[in-house]
Amino acid sequence: MWNRSRTHVKEFFLVGFPGSQYLQLTMFLFLLFAYVLTVMSNVSIIILVRTHRHLHSPMYYFLCNFAFLEICFTTACVPKTLVNLGSQSQSISFTGCLLQMYFVFSFGCTEYFLLAVMAYDHYLAICYPLSYSTIMNSTLSKWLAVVSWIGGFLTISVPTSLISRLSFCGSNVIHHFFCDISPWIILSCTDTSLVEMVCFITFTIVILGSCVITLVSYTYIIHTILKIPSAQGRRRAFSTCSSHLMVIIIWYGSTIFLHVKPSVKASLELTKIITILNTVITPLLNPFIYAFRNTAVKEILKKTFSWKTESHAQRFCPGLFLEA
Repeated sequence: MWNRSRTHVKEFFLVGFPGSQYLQLTMFLFLLFAYVLTVMSNVSIIILVRTHRHLHSPMYYFLCNFAFLEICFTTACVPKTLVNLGSQSQSISFTGCLLQMYFVFSFGCTEYFLLAVMAYDHYLAICYPLSYSTIMNSTLSKWLAVVSWIGGFLTISVPTSLISRLSFCGSNVIHHFFCDISPWIILSCTDTSLVEMVCFITFTIVILGSCVITLVSYTYIIHTILKIPSAQGRRRAFSTCSSHLMVIIIWYGSTIFLHVKPSVKASLELTKIITILNTVITPLLNPFIYAFRNTAVKEILKKTFSWKTESHAQRFCPGLFLEA
């Protein structure tokens, strides 16, 4: 329970996107459309993998975990923002704000770990194709996924615990559309140097640690691909990991700025813009990247849509399919 010095602020007000009603309506419609499309597209990826037996492999098992993670990540942030944009109230309770912060950053850390695991999986698939199924069996793939999820939630526990002990006795206005760590720390009326240092060290270890695993994996992957004699073989090998590589570039590019910085008071407005890219745009783009860059997924989609097109044609124009 919170002590008396922290009961001065029982709720916060999320500024979100200040401006005219037209801007508020535009942001509401954009976020609503992006959120619905994100959930639908990621659910489609999960259903696609679950309903096709030849996709029941560790690579697509990790992809299902990643798709579910994207749904959780954007759900932890966007729905509350939609409620605030669609109503006059922009308040959120102290506990609700702390929980939103915890879940958003836990899912974010889990994404780093899971992307690193997926990079390692691609490394084994390309560099050790003959022994891949023996090394990356169902037991190991499940353990790696579980460790990624648990690791993400445990990593954020320490910073969240320290932040929950801060005192807030002044302003309770958060200049963001969700309970981010940076504006929360700025509002505190106590010394935040320890919290800032722990957050900086935590995010640096998570980002750089997962980045090192990813870079080492792709260094070996590229080296192996370049040794393949045929151009077709090189293209096939590269297509296996091209979608994952594209997701990594987008994710790391948008999050390194957000978390690896010495001071939380640097450019909150710019942070807000990049956070939209990180929490809304990236989860929306990822399933489309995997759908259009993954050969196996593209083949399934082609067969599915061609079958549906033929079925509709037979239904409405049966005479076209009758033998002469």
